[in-house]
Amino acid sequence: MDNLQVAERIKKLREKHRLTKNALANLAGVSPTYIYQLEQGLKSPTVEYLGYICQALDVSLSDFFREEGSEPILQLSEQQKELLAEFIESLK
Repeated sequence: MDNLQVAERIKKLREKHRLTKNALANLAGVSPTYIYQLEQGLKSPTVEYLGYICQALDVSLSDFFREEGSEPILQLSEQQKELLAEFIESLK
């Protein structure tokens, strides 16, 4: 995920929670200028600060980086999908 994708994700989650940049900054313990710079793709957050932002947005770091709309099953290899299908079939 590059800076612009991180920026878009932060902004989208912030707007989903109906938070202003100032409100998110206060919840995350960072400056509003920092949130602005992140959302503009001007800065890249450290893992520590992204953790604070994710906590404020009530999302885990792993969920933050998960592609929207992607389900874990879609990330399986073809062989893993076949094994899963065989397992499910054996339960019937």
